[in-house]
Amino acid sequence: MKTTIDTDYLIVGAGAAGMAFADALIAESDADVVIVDRRHRPGGHWNDAYPFVRLHQPSAYYGVNSRVLGSDSIDEAGPNAGWYGRASAPEICDYFQRVLEEHLLASGRVRFFGMCDYRGDWSGEHRFVSRLTAEASAVRVRRKVVDATYLAPSVPSTHTPSFEVDPNVRLIPINDLVTLSEPGSGYTVIGAGKTAMDACSWLLDSGVAPEAIRWIRPRDAWLLDRAFQQPLELVGSVIEGFSLQLEAAACAENATDLFRRLEACGQLVRLDPTVEPTMYRCATVSHAELQSLRLIENVVRRGRVAHIGETRIVLEEGSIATDAKQIYIDCTADGARRAPARAIFDPNRITLQAVRTCLPTFNAALIAFVESTREDDAEKNRLCPPNPYPNTAIDWIATTSISQRIQTMWSAEPDLVAWMERSRLDVARGINAHLAEPQTQAAVARYVANSEPALDNLDSLLSTLPKNR
Repeated sequence: MKTTIDTDYLIVGAGAAGMAFADALIAESDADVVIVDRRHRPGGHWNDAYPFVRLHQPSAYYGVNSRVLGSDSIDEAGPNAGWYGRASAPEICDYFQRVLEEHLLASGRVRFFGMCDYRGDWSGEHRFVSRLTAEASAVRVRRKVVDATYLAPSVPSTHTPSFEVDPNVRLIPINDLVTLSEPGSGYTVIGAGKTAMDACSWLLDSGVAPEAIRWIRPRDAWLLDRAFQQPLELVGSVIEGFSLQLEAAACAENATDLFRRLEACGQLVRLDPTVEPTMYRCATVSHAELQSLRLIENVVRRGRVAHIGETRIVLEEGSIATDAKQIYIDCTADGARRAPARAIFDPNRITLQAVRTCLPTFNAALIAFVESTREDDAEKNRLCPPNPYPNTAIDWIATTSISQRIQTMWSAEPDLVAWMERSRLDVARGINAHLAEPQTQAAVARYVANSEPALDNLDSLLSTLPKNR
């Protein structure tokens, strides 16, 4: 039997971005909201994540505005010692379930339909179908449908590798590391991103010798030093980092010189000092993690894997010997999906995307605030231009340029400035309370002095880069 539901906003996807949008929307408006998700509970890809994964960033500015994630405390031990805590996947899943039950549903203005697939056309005809009963529900949307799935990541547990594997080869997703009952002759980690780094770190922390790990790393990445990503009482580090980035951007003679300067001032770090990174995906790392990962010396750089056999691994640039008892860990899923930029605000649809680089839940909440406080879609799009996720190293230039221009534009909007100051998802909130600190004063002076020259120079650098990079 087909039912019909009326609502102001239909949000498709209850992942982190969809939840942050819904939370901010009901805080800033009296809207009625329906959320549809194919999973049984909110949290998106965190429901399928490997059990030992943690946030890249501090929990203090992740999640939704209405509820603190974790305790906003600084870790005293471990590889993250001295920095604000980072929630684990189980903690994050529990957090989003509590947000749904205790805040969104409790408001009386949000309804959640789990285990359902959206089957509409994104423009005017909206419906979803239950995965359990096949019952279809039509949705009449008074305002807009919100696509919170456009940048949905691929995760290892549901990812299909792009390479061929012989039947007797032991290839597992990173999730299955914790279920192994017997060791292999060694461990081969496949992938160059943060998931592969997590696999290597977990193996090392679990007592596996560095020489027992082979890391197939087709390209190296520039990484963010987590020391400069700290909020709250350590928020001066954020302004220090921004100011150093702008100074490097203002003074760089070319792209090569830019990355040399960013590395010299500690804003970007690399795993191997002898290899020039060609990738940048916003991943963060602490110095302790970096030193641990550098213990792995058997790094294979011959391109992507094409085929894994019992005695040889075929890569894009040759092959290497292996053995039948090796355990292979697939870390090749695309955790930060790149998709063509599109207008965030259309007449009938909102497509959640990055605005300020690398902060998904902040961006979703900010888009909801702009939707609630502005009438004209052109004005909304002016304040929220899409900023595609970076992939290659030189994408740092474009994403940083867009983020800095947006920040300058936002500063001329008093209500937006006030919203960011009270938003727990804004990494820089509370900075005014630290303006008397000498380090912060010096950082602010550097920021102001280099802001315009940096933007001009970044534009100049962009004009020299290939268009189809």
